[in-house]
Amino acid sequence: MRANPSVTERARVRLQATARGALMARRSTLVACLAAAVVGCEGANPRTSNAQSRTLPAATATPAGPVPAQSVDASRRTAITTAVERVAPAVVTVQTETVQKVPVDFFEYFMGGRTGERRNAGIGSGFIVREDGIIVTNAHVISGASKVSVGMRDGTSYDATVVGVDETNDLAVLRIKAKALPVAPLGSSATLIVGEWSIAIGNPFGFVLGNSEPSVSVGVISAVGRNLAGRGDGGGVYVDMIQTDAAINPGNSGGPLVNASGDVVGVNSSIYSPSGGSVGLGFAIPIDRTKRIVEDLLEHGAVRQPWVGIRLQTPDVQSAREAAAMGAIVARVVPGSPADRAGVRAGDQLIGAGPRLVRNPFDWEARLLDLRVGEALPVRVRRGGRTETFTLTVADAPEVSAPKVTVLRELQLVSLTDVIRQERGVASNAGALVYRVSERIRDEIGLQDGDVIVQVGQTRVSTAETASAAIDRYGARGPVYVVFERNRQYLQTSFSLR
Repeated sequence: MRANPSVTERARVRLQATARGALMARRSTLVACLAAAVVGCEGANPRTSNAQSRTLPAATATPAGPVPAQSVDASRRTAITTAVERVAPAVVTVQTETVQKVPVDFFEYFMGGRTGERRNAGIGSGFIVREDGIIVTNAHVISGASKVSVGMRDGTSYDATVVGVDETNDLAVLRIKAKALPVAPLGSSATLIVGEWSIAIGNPFGFVLGNSEPSVSVGVISAVGRNLAGRGDGGGVYVDMIQTDAAINPGNSGGPLVNASGDVVGVNSSIYSPSGGSVGLGFAIPIDRTKRIVEDLLEHGAVRQPWVGIRLQTPDVQSAREAAAMGAIVARVVPGSPADRAGVRAGDQLIGAGPRLVRNPFDWEARLLDLRVGEALPVRVRRGGRTETFTLTVADAPEVSAPKVTVLRELQLVSLTDVIRQERGVASNAGALVYRVSERIRDEIGLQDGDVIVQVGQTRVSTAETASAAIDRYGARGPVYVVFERNRQYLQTSFSLR
């Protein structure tokens, strides 16, 4: 039989019960305080009574659970995702087919065969700029193609026709027979800020990745006004370009470069890479220039070449720093040209064109690419220690007064070999060495003995024959743009064939 507890034992039990009650009261108060803090009530005051805390809704005292899915989804949405949703539906895959003549195999040869054909597939990117099927891409994406087709995001494919090509700026316009297509909103490249977000959208490596959905890479605007001559993937002379570290790989060419507002600010065109893959040096054609070229191609089928009649000296220097310090010196002014009528003279140093500074020949060439025929262009020059300003009215490139050459008679070329490279210290791995050039070519075109032609238009030059054929091909359609190496620096010139 259990004995009755003593008075002391009963007192101890009562004290323990009182302590437990106080502890429970404090816990209730703490829960009420936390709940009150969440809803912003007066209950956060530690002096609030238990009775007051118990009047709060029971749900406020429930411990917090997992974050609702709706909140997680909202936190994942950023300016980047919104911009991609705005532009990605208008990004397309540009597929090409080229036909190459190849020797027949051994057995066909004995059956009387001479040559065969090899069909090669190519791929790039583009984006829709008009809902009735107008698409922008790079000229080098469709160069030499016998067939061009466009693949949409949903897998639908259309045959495409080439509306026009501007190989100087590496841009092309395609048309497909479709209506009510999603359109990429075009922004402005004039207001770009170095360091702001940039988004490259396209189809790197094409269908190797398994479907037709465009891929997205993100970086920043690394620089503006960059000049890149003959050293990037994609070919071309690129001046006044947008530089970005958003990853651009083979197949991205022709896709849009987008800002965080979801506006297209450039056309992805080239990368500088020793390995062939992205190393954070990507380049895009500014969208303001692209708009002008697309308008010309749609209206005229060709780009109106702005011309002012100024020929600059080609610097004979040993480094890029020396070339930049030399500036842009006027070597020749075409008689009767806009520059001649305005008062520009040989020997003037160009220091500004419109709102832009001119520090070297590439800056001047970049400014010319942005001009429109009929536009008034203020040009600042330094002459005899003073600065003067002349206003030129931009004209179409004329057939008569433009410098013309006969290549085989006035320009002798030799294929670049390893021996010649080592002997002359040439940086380029391939090209056509200018062995002998006439005095007129030196004066009017700027090429000199010892220069190495590395590119004609969008064609990389591997031999003297390649250079000659490319000059004939491009010259039959308009001005010929040539990139050449001199003293390990890459320079540019242009001319028309007689």
